[in-house]
Formats: sequence, structure tokens, C-alpha cells
Amino acid sequence: MYPDDLLYTAEHEWVRDTGDGPVRVGITDYAQEQLGDIVYVELPDVGAQVEAGAAVGELESTKSVSDLFAPVTGTVTAVNESLRGQPELCNSDPYGEGWVIEVELGDRDELSRLMSAADYRATVTSP
Repeated sequence: MYPDDLLYTAEHEWVRDTGDGPVRVGITDYAQEQLGDIVYVELPDVGAQVEAGAAVGELESTKSVSDLFAPVTGTVTAVNESLRGQPELCNSDPYGEGWVIEVELGDRDELSRLMSAADYRATVTSP
């Protein structure tokens, strides 16, 4: 449910770091369950500067509209264009085809502030 090779935020985003180049960002399985059926995703522009903790887009579901927060600071290098026509990919495959953006990090040390899968799991399963 929460892959061990990802890093997580308290705002329910995940980050996949391949070691060099941009990181891929999406929402967690927990987030998509809480939102319900996602019907629209507002994406930032490629080239946009994003700051960790700042809103960079929106996820609209049948239940509500929620901000998408940048887990890291840097430059958006790619957005998942598939979400424009198939926003439900965030529900059906949140860790794969439902990724949202890719960000070129300003400072790779920033990743050390994110949670491990075990830490994230504890935050969403604690009573």
C-alpha cells in the first residue's frame, strides 16, 4: 500500500528518487482513498518554480477540492499529461500511471526531510 522505495510527506504526497535527475511526485493511496473519485487535476506549468509545502495544483473529486502540495523545492520538468483526460489514474494507479509531476531539485539534501514508508505508514494508521 505504501511502497518502501518512496519518500512521503505529511500532506500525503510521495516522491520517487532515482538518484540523479528529476524526482517524480504523486499522491498516496491513502490520499486517493480519502478524496474519492478524482474527476479533475489542475497541473502546474512545465518550467514553474515550486517551493516545498506550497500549493502547486488541485485535485477535484466527487467529495471535495484539495490542494496538491510540492514536497520539494525546484523546477517542474514534466507533468503527467494523461491526467488531463484520465484524472482517475490517480485513483487506479497512484504509484504508477497516476504520477503528477517531475521536479528538478534545487537541493537534493531536501529529501532527507521526507518520511520513510514506515514513518508514513505509522502516521496514517495510528489511532
